[in-house]
Amino acid sequence: MSRFVTLIALVLLSACAEQKMPGMKIGKSYEINGETYYPAYEPSYDKTGTASWYGPGFHGKMTASGERFDQGDLTAAHPTLPMPSLVRVTNLENGKSLIVRVNDRGPFKKKRIIDLSKKSAQTLGVKSLAHVRVQYLES
Repeated sequence: MSRFVTLIALVLLSACAEQKMPGMKIGKSYEINGETYYPAYEPSYDKTGTASWYGPGFHGKMTASGERFDQGDLTAAHPTLPMPSLVRVTNLENGKSLIVRVNDRGPFKKKRIIDLSKKSAQTLGVKSLAHVRVQYLES
């Protein structure tokens, strides 16, 4: 019986290890253009897809994290990852890689997985859209 109790305790402790890091903002689910997004702590997040970028039209406006957007910062928008969080973005078309801080929500277009700031996009060689890999980095 004590082995069973020990096993249960280990399972419960391992579940606790998946909790979000202190200071992260997960946020509630939200709907944009008829699609519902569910923010979550995803320490194993590693996906490929399309990246886009945003800049001049949003420069100086408030981000979802509550800070002012600066198109010259190495930041990005992601629909569900915690804020702030760090991700490695690799442009699979040219091999360039960069660590950026997620501080906003978006993109809200089908098949796009991340929206880069103008500076992030320039650094990665993204002129419009690019095929990228996005990996969550544990803080």
